[in-house]
Amino acid sequence: MKFSYLRLIVLINAIPLFQTVAQTREIERVETSVQVLQEAANLPDKTIPAYLFEKAQGVAVIPGVIKGAVGVGGQWGQGIMMVRTPEGGWSDPCFISLTGGSYGWQIGVESSDLVLIFRTPASVQGVAKGKFIIGADASVVAGPVGRNAEANTDAELKAEIYSYARGRGLFAGASVQGSALQIDQTGNSRFYKNKKITAENIFAGNVQKVPAIAFKLKSTLTTLSKGK
Repeated sequence: MKFSYLRLIVLINAIPLFQTVAQTREIERVETSVQVLQEAANLPDKTIPAYLFEKAQGVAVIPGVIKGAVGVGGQWGQGIMMVRTPEGGWSDPCFISLTGGSYGWQIGVESSDLVLIFRTPASVQGVAKGKFIIGADASVVAGPVGRNAEANTDAELKAEIYSYARGRGLFAGASVQGSALQIDQTGNSRFYKNKKITAENIFAGNVQKVPAIAFKLKSTLTTLSKGK
């Protein structure tokens, strides 16, 4: 009985440590997403045009997406998504996962950082509500590359999402038809230390305790939106 009581005390005292370690993984995911976006600001000839960030209703960053085969097959990755606020700024990050579909990035690249630019409120809301299939629930095209690049007129009128993959240090338009985006509730709970938090809460700004790295992420995206 004494041994069981002592073991229970040790486990109770260890809970905060477990929570901190778990949250650290999510913080690292946000830090990596910041690095991907910062890279977008440092490649004037091979980057995502600033005007797309300026007009975006949402941005998803999924670092280190792993594909199952060259040009075809499945893939998997975890990342974050932020949406435009009514004031014109950016929300805190919501954690997401990506599975399925097939990519069309450079042959020989088995892992790539994925960036998705959401152009419409409807596409953003679709992700927040649950499982979202890119290409089925919202149209998607490979985005234009280069600071002064302009989107194809037809794509500008029809596409709801522009997609990019970064492999070997360069951004390129990517095909992500059929990929599924889902809310990572576990990641959100760990990052915000709130098991009941929802994507709607995060996007609406109803979060009380936000780790400092989230502010760096929002600042980076704001800078990109201004083309600096």
